[in-house]
Amino acid sequence: MADTTITFRTDAELKNRARELYESMGLDLSTALNMFLRQSIVDDGMPFHATRQSPTSAQARREAENHVRTTQFILARTGTHDQLY
Repeated sequence: MADTTITFRTDAELKNRARELYESMGLDLSTALNMFLRQSIVDDGMPFHATRQSPTSAQARREAENHVRTTQFILARTGTHDQLY
C-alpha cells in the first residue's frame, strides 16, 4: 500500500502528553495513531466506548461484557452450560 499523510488540528499539550505516553511504551505517535485506525477497522467502529459513565459503572459494564464473552466461548467449545457453574 502507498503511504499517505493525514493532517489534523489538536491541542499542543494533548499532543505532547500523548507523544510522551506512547514513547514510554516504545511507540512513536505515528505508530500509535496507525494502531488506533487499524483497530477501528477491526472493531468496525470506535475501538473504545465513549460514554459519560462513572468509573464504577464502566467497570461493571466491562465485567458483564467479559462474562458474556466467556459464556459464549464455553458454549461454543462444549455445547453445554455445565462448565459455567
